[in-house]
Amino acid sequence: PHLDFTSHRRYHSLMPARRAYTLFSLLVMIASAACITLTRPVQGATTGGDVPLARPGFRAPDVTLPSLVGDPVSLASLRGQPMILTLWACWCPPCRAEMPALDRVPRDYAQDGLVVIGLNLTSQDSVQAASDFAAQNTLHFTILLDENGEAGKIYRTDALPTTFFIARDGTSRDMIVGGPISEALLRAQAERLLAEAP
Repeated sequence: PHLDFTSHRRYHSLMPARRAYTLFSLLVMIASAACITLTRPVQGATTGGDVPLARPGFRAPDVTLPSLVGDPVSLASLRGQPMILTLWACWCPPCRAEMPALDRVPRDYAQDGLVVIGLNLTSQDSVQAASDFAAQNTLHFTILLDENGEAGKIYRTDALPTTFFIARDGTSRDMIVGGPISEALLRAQAERLLAEAP
């Protein structure tokens, strides 16, 4: 019988490439599984059940920081009130652009208990810059100072501004990365939080 040595050689020459492709595919699957495992919410023995994560669907992590006027403020102490929490810095143009809307919204919903907190990433900014900006723009909402950068790490800030919409029970309902957020969207989010039963 006739043997096709050319095909046989071609088959064996392709074997290393096939093995490499199989190995590559296996490594991609392992990396994907590791990524899913590492980013999955961690179950813990905390009073809230889940370990707090700065992500929608989880209780917003508690931090206690000094305000611009010097008083320490704990986010946990504000539970019971719907909250808009924005992480920002003075050098960030979108942060600066959305500040007037962030200032107007809580004043219109103050009687309903809405709270707005501006968490300044002071470790990337300065207390003086935050203070000057608040005074120049006549901001009425509470500004907290993250001077050592811990709150920024806890809230895993990848971009500024990052804004969390937190329900009365302390659960983050939504998160918007980037900005500036329009006033219409801020109002819609505020009304959604206020519509939830106390």
